Amino acid sequence: MRRSGSIVKRNLPDFLAILLAIIGFIVTARVSDDIFESIPHIEDEFAILWQAEVMVNGEITMESPRDPKAFLVPFVVDYEGQRFGKYLPGWPAALSLGARFDLHWLINPLFAALSIWLVYRIGSTIINPWVGLVSAGLMLSSPMFLMLSGTLMSHNFSLFLTATFSLAWLKLFPLRSRHEYGGKRHEGLLIVLAGLSMGLLVITRPLTALGVSIPFILHALYLLVRGDHGMRRHLVGICAVVILLAGLLPIWQAALTGDARINPYTLWWSYDRVGFGPGIGVTENGHSLAIALDNASFSLRAGQHDLFGWPYISWLFLPFGLLALRRNRDGLLLFGIFPGLVLVYAAYWIGSWLFGPRYYYEALPALAVTSAAGAAWIGGFLAETPSARWRRPLTVGVLAVLMLGNVVFYLPGRVGGMRGLYNISSDPIAFIKQQELEEALVIVHSEHWMEYANLLLLAPPFSDSDLLISWSRGETKDAELEAHYEDYKVFHFYADDPRKLYSTPRSPTAE
Repeated sequence: MRRSGSIVKRNLPDFLAILLAIIGFIVTARVSDDIFESIPHIEDEFAILWQAEVMVNGEITMESPRDPKAFLVPFVVDYEGQRFGKYLPGWPAALSLGARFDLHWLINPLFAALSIWLVYRIGSTIINPWVGLVSAGLMLSSPMFLMLSGTLMSHNFSLFLTATFSLAWLKLFPLRSRHEYGGKRHEGLLIVLAGLSMGLLVITRPLTALGVSIPFILHALYLLVRGDHGMRRHLVGICAVVILLAGLLPIWQAALTGDARINPYTLWWSYDRVGFGPGIGVTENGHSLAIALDNASFSLRAGQHDLFGWPYISWLFLPFGLLALRRNRDGLLLFGIFPGLVLVYAAYWIGSWLFGPRYYYEALPALAVTSAAGAAWIGGFLAETPSARWRRPLTVGVLAVLMLGNVVFYLPGRVGGMRGLYNISSDPIAFIKQQELEEALVIVHSEHWMEYANLLLLAPPFSDSDLLISWSRGETKDAELEAHYEDYKVFHFYADDPRKLYSTPRSPTAE
């Protein structure tokens, strides 16, 4: 009986972590379905889902329409007669697995649940299972995590890949004694996992992959000099898998553009490049160190709120976490992901705030584990001290109040406020579906791309239909388009009157 109780006590953190992962899947799926209505809201999402839908059909490009500007898809490029998304293949390919069954909106919640479990395992590996459990709880309650897990963006996939790589690396090359880890039984699997996860990250978000890999590259250089032959062999195995997958990037670019050197990003905006100087970014003199510092400061200020939903103090436990990990080289290696990402994204010309500091999102496991370690250190959970008797309940109480305050006060407004982002909702889509149009061309009259893009999901490749959605470009251009599609029934949709279709354009006075 005593042995049974001991087993339950030992496995309790695992059971609770699995429960947190299940809760994470349910909550993020609800955000995806209810807040974001399972549809794209920003340009990135439209392009990514477009590419995923094309991949469902076994293709990577489509033939450009006769008048590409009339059938604009945000961040989808028309180049030499072919149409393709500007984004790299990793995430659209993963999303296509869900798009095939019209379950694209559940893929990110699935990766959210897996990431919660991985963060628990990372925290358990670096410190102990209870710190791992707090780390998983912090990540689950993060507004940034909940928002991005509900979107169709690539960050959650990258987060999962980062966590997988980090855990595999820590198991293979622990900076503490080797017997604390999994031994040599699973080293082959860990090498493959580390190589695959980093390789997939390269073909999903290459700049993120660089930032994530910086501390591990430094560690690898140390191992090449001071490690044994077995460690060097493992490093070669990981590098081989990463290089094999990274080699798909020039192949992908060549398949799209005919030239492996052409970055599809620059075909949409020529200034959308990494680096400094004229021609990079939107300012006249190009991207500069001053702009980089402003962007980083702006993004980090957003993180003061959106990291854990504690306004102005979401970084509260990080300094104490670094103190707690000062002799824990595994923990410091993991934390290195955060400054690595801040450093490499300084070379990108724009900051991030809409979903929180999303360019640093893949550092969330490191920030959660470090913060949990900081709370454990303050509370005296990492070592027996005379003051631990009162520090422990006080720290638990403060952490509970902060997390409860986030759930009750911050999350409803921050995450709930994303509903109808950019005035995009499923209502106009449902209205057009009710009309049961066949072989029809709907010309959308709107000042901004959002109202037009709102209806794109009704047309191929998003939908298996013969409905065409076009963005009005003026009376003359619209008339030319109607003449080309003379066999189609033509309707006009006005963003300011979304519950009505017109068979002829409204008169200027009506507008």
